[in-house]
Amino acid sequence: MTSAPIICFGQQPCGFFPRRYLFAKIQTARRLQREIGGEIVFFCHDSDHDPRETRTSLRHRKTDEVAQLNFAVQNKVQRKFSPLFLKRITADWRARTALQLPNYVDGRLIEIFKNAAAITVADFCLEMYRGMGLLEGIRVARSGDTALRRAACDISEFFVDVPHEGEIVRARYCEGALQLHEGGDSFVTLPTTVFTREQITPTRDTRLRWMQSVLHCTHYIAGAGEQAYLRQEDAPEIAFVRREAIDRHDEAYTDLPN
Repeated sequence: MTSAPIICFGQQPCGFFPRRYLFAKIQTARRLQREIGGEIVFFCHDSDHDPRETRTSLRHRKTDEVAQLNFAVQNKVQRKFSPLFLKRITADWRARTALQLPNYVDGRLIEIFKNAAAITVADFCLEMYRGMGLLEGIRVARSGDTALRRAACDISEFFVDVPHEGEIVRARYCEGALQLHEGGDSFVTLPTTVFTREQITPTRDTRLRWMQSVLHCTHYIAGAGEQAYLRQEDAPEIAFVRREAIDRHDEAYTDLPN
């Protein structure tokens, strides 16, 4: 008896209004589901720590100029090194940002934004995507979920969530050492510590194998960037599908169904 297809796409939280390429992945997955059936799974890589991932590029409604908005989090260590699911939003960020939004989006989106109550960056993004109706009928699997981490396979290249200066940071494990990348050729080496698989998340090169060991997807929607680095030989059982093209792919998706 053949099991039903599992159609997967992966993405870091990518702005409080998602980037248009994420919307294109969702649309591609829904089209494929209409063709072959099965379940859609969003592999949300909320363990990523790069604050640039959540920049939200919005066009001014009158001038058409693009502005980049991003979260304000509680301190520098969080901003640079904590996973997105642990970056805590400052208390005044919502109100300050809501005042700017009428320049860029309509009232319905502003209401969704004002109603979002999550206190971490990743949770806020997911609450917004759900509020916009983008994730209806889609299962979300998060790389920050300890149960998912516990079930995942062993990998040779990985990051570890460890304490540092009163926060949890995502440090690269390299030749027995834990390192934070300060930029350029500058690294900070953290004290050696014992860690468990619940603290481990993959690097870019090991992410596909790690994800697949838990999700067992049959089809994977690959974005333009992913096609360049995905090690498809790590999961020969997956049928890789190119995501549909979309204009202004790196800008925020701000449309809602009527």
